[in-house]
Amino acid sequence: MAERIGWDAIVVGAGHNGLVAATYLAKAGLRTLVLERRDRAGGLVGTVEIADGTYAPSFFHTVGRLRPAIAKDLGLYDSGLGLVAPEVRVFAPRPDGRAITLWSDPARTANELRTWSPADADAYVDFDRRVRALSRFLGDIGDTTPPDPSSPTVSDALRGLLLGRAFRGLDRKDAQALLRYLPMAVADFVAEAFETDAVRAVLAWRGVRFTAMGPWSGGTTQVLLTDSAGNDGGAAGETVFARGGPGALADALVAAARAAGVEVRTNAEVVAIRTVGDRAVGVALASGEEIDAPVVASALDPKTTILSLLDPMTAGPTLRWRAGNVRTPGSVTKVNLALSSLPAFPAAGSGEDGAKRLRGRILLADGVDAVERAFDASKYGRVSDELVLEATIPSLVDRSLAPEGRHVMSVIAQWTPYTLRDGRWDDAARKAVGDAVVARLETVAPGISGLVTARQVLTPGDIERELGVAGGHPYHGEPGLDQWFAWRPMLGLARYRYPVAGMYLCGSGSHPGGGVTGVPGRNAAREIVADRKRRR
Repeated sequence: MAERIGWDAIVVGAGHNGLVAATYLAKAGLRTLVLERRDRAGGLVGTVEIADGTYAPSFFHTVGRLRPAIAKDLGLYDSGLGLVAPEVRVFAPRPDGRAITLWSDPARTANELRTWSPADADAYVDFDRRVRALSRFLGDIGDTTPPDPSSPTVSDALRGLLLGRAFRGLDRKDAQALLRYLPMAVADFVAEAFETDAVRAVLAWRGVRFTAMGPWSGGTTQVLLTDSAGNDGGAAGETVFARGGPGALADALVAAARAAGVEVRTNAEVVAIRTVGDRAVGVALASGEEIDAPVVASALDPKTTILSLLDPMTAGPTLRWRAGNVRTPGSVTKVNLALSSLPAFPAAGSGEDGAKRLRGRILLADGVDAVERAFDASKYGRVSDELVLEATIPSLVDRSLAPEGRHVMSVIAQWTPYTLRDGRWDDAARKAVGDAVVARLETVAPGISGLVTARQVLTPGDIERELGVAGGHPYHGEPGLDQWFAWRPMLGLARYRYPVAGMYLCGSGSHPGGGVTGVPGRNAAREIVADRKRRR
């Protein structure tokens, strides 16, 4: 006989948003079960051993976008979470020995930019202020459940009033510019404030990071501003590490969930969301076990949820067609390097000040057009000859991640297409990309290739298979304006509810989107609890 347990809610997937949603549900009094296909929780927020005693992030290498309010609500610091925020946010070395450094202090950043351009130095502090102001408003939007255009409610009107109040809190110039900025290409956005191409590229990077868009793509300014929403990122962006690697955040989330009464089961693959009529009634596992619950919330991406877990007869041809058109073009390869010693970056300088510069995100992006050319290659199924890289050396801020004297480097390589035009991602292609990453690093850290003792290369296809995200897209879908706010993941599904009663979406594919924020999980839990109260 299949097991029958009296759960109030089942969450499919133990990624960070699934765990956040489950904990909020349990705190609201729902008996909640989390089911995870893999042998550990965390998903894209994990720590993996790549060599004896050397640990690297499974994907996301920083966790600075996690909303402080969520960490406080769930008691994550009491559950063992420790965070480290270096003074430097971004260090962007160049082969000619020069570098741009973005510090947490905007005034210090502006002072250093003076060697590049006095005009850019003068513009930086105001640019940072503007990014913070606009991002604060986008954070308010992110906290709000999008309205249903077909049937607006009183709650929608109240939320609209709150957003209107937040909008009126903007400076008049910022308020007038907001709607102009959102659809703007990030290359244009930074060009309005800065004259130096190298400076523009560093600031524009977060508008395209993890996406399949280039700096000249429309809507990428919205991506940059959203990346700073709800955190202290500003123009430089956040750089915050979890002690023990990103997996320590997953561990704290699991501990908080269990403390709230959630049961978290790993090695429990959900193969179907069971329905009766137009209502979800539970899930079926690969083992043959069936578990009942009146609420099923999927933290998986919408495309996988609809096309793989929901019965085609229940979903219907229109929903399946629309789900198939959700854009999930993964274009990022993750490369982890175990190093025998700390590499030398001549552009960082020497002494304590030089060491500080390597503790943030290390960006290799030579100019806006160079970044665009790298993106162009991926559009046609090719890997660029000059990959854009974002790297961190987390062992500099957390010595537990590598043996004494050794280090680990986490590298995001963009753009590497999901499908190669001239072949497939076999071992030779993976090796070629790994070699290209190390060669690119060699241009700013001479001798690093001789320090690599082990490496791990995960292409978009590997990320899809290993971590279970369609297309290998870390955001569960492109964050363009056509898949943002009321259109995320698609018009009519932005309120976390599927057309099937009792079925919800709580992952990064829902509003306000991807990254390690926890907001989609929290927002979805809020709507589930509200629906439960209305049914009583």
